[in-house]
Parts: sequence; structure tokens; C-alpha cells
Amino acid sequence: MYDDDDLSVLDAELDLESPLDKMGDVSEAEVPKPNPDAMLALLDAPDNQQRMIAARAFCELEDERAIPYLITLLKDVCPLIRVSAAYALGRNPSPEAVEPLIIQLNQDWNGYVRKGIVWALGNCRDRRSLEPLILSLKTDISAVRLWAASALAQMSEVSYDAIISAIPPLIEALRQDPIAAVRSNCAWSIGQLCRELPSNVVYATAIDALIEAFAEDEEMGVREDAKLSMLKVGDPRGLQVIEQIEQEGLV
Repeated sequence: MYDDDDLSVLDAELDLESPLDKMGDVSEAEVPKPNPDAMLALLDAPDNQQRMIAARAFCELEDERAIPYLITLLKDVCPLIRVSAAYALGRNPSPEAVEPLIIQLNQDWNGYVRKGIVWALGNCRDRRSLEPLILSLKTDISAVRLWAASALAQMSEVSYDAIISAIPPLIEALRQDPIAAVRSNCAWSIGQLCRELPSNVVYATAIDALIEAFAEDEEMGVREDAKLSMLKVGDPRGLQVIEQIEQEGLV
């Protein structure tokens, strides 16, 4: 669907980092937060640099007054402004932003922007985000797939139906994605979603996939993430398999 070359301007290591790791709260003791009124005034400034500074400020600030401006900036001609607006909408999630985010995800040529959008869609915790995130996990470049896998974990706060729908594509990616970091994030998300499920067929299938990844994945990091997910879920069968495999020294 997309060409991996559209991320050629990004640092290779940054491509594979999770947005959940990069978007933590900024300590007030480290950096004073910008003045929200001043930043609001710059969101529609004619100068690109001012708009970008303002959009980045709302990656830290939570102010619903900024949301309409940030939605508009998703269509800015400058990709740095678009990605800043996406991150800011992830920090200021709103039902009104979901459709504009989905539209931009479907048409933006820049992988960096799409990464920010999938993170924002996850934070919106909206049922409408489910299908676009699944499509990104299946078809986008590796860096975006990585973040889509993490974002799908947010379906745990949406609905039972959303959880049930998110698990099969995560299992598929856990088994088949060629990038180990993507598989690791799938294992983590499956664990998050399983914690909200009763013991049913979908739950059992998800645990089977985690057991399979723990026992068979070629990458140690993926095996460890699958193990940690099972430990957090506390599934008796998964815990028994972990103990058995470790005793036999098979991993």
C-alpha cells in the first residue's frame, strides 16, 4: 500500500519506537509548559514556524479550545505541522477529531504523519478508529504497523465488540509480521485486551497465539513480550506452559 522509502528522512531507530514510549507527560520541574492562550493565538498564524511551535505546544497542553485549529492543521501543506497536529490531537482526544484523523490517515503520503495519526486514533478510544487501525496494521509500512499494534490495545476501553474485533488481526500480525518489534507490540496488545475478556473462544485463541510466540518465535524479545503478556493476564494454562518450557530449557 505504501513505499518504505517515504520514511527515508527519519532516523532508522526512531522508526521502530512506540508512540506510547515517546508521548509521556513532561515533568513541570524540567520544562515550564507554554502559555495556552499565547499558543492558541499562533495556531492559525501565517508563519509556518509559529504554527508548528503552537501545535507542538499542545502535545503537552490539554485545552479543548485548540481542537478545531488542530483539526485544520492536519491538512497543512507542511508535514512537520501535520505530524505535530496529530500528536497534539492524541494529547487532546476528541470525538470531533476522529473522522478528520481517519481521512488524513487514508491520504497522507508521509509515513511520519501516519505514525502520529495512528497514535492519536488509539488515544481517541473510539469505535470508528478500529477498522483504520486494523488496516494500518495489515498494509502500512513497518513503522506505522508498529504503532497501530500498540494503538489497538486502546480498544480495551471502547467496548467488548471492539476487543473481539481487534484480537484476530493482532494474532495474525504476531504470527506473520516480518518485523520483530511489530510482533512484540502485538503480543503486548493481545495481553492488554485479554485482561478485559471472559474465558471464551476468542480469549483461548489469543492465549494460544501468545503460547505459540513464546515457544516458537525466532526473536528473544518477542518471546519475552509474549511471556510477560501471559504473566500479566495470569492465565493458568499459559503459566503452566511457561513453567514447563523453562524447566525443559526450550527457550
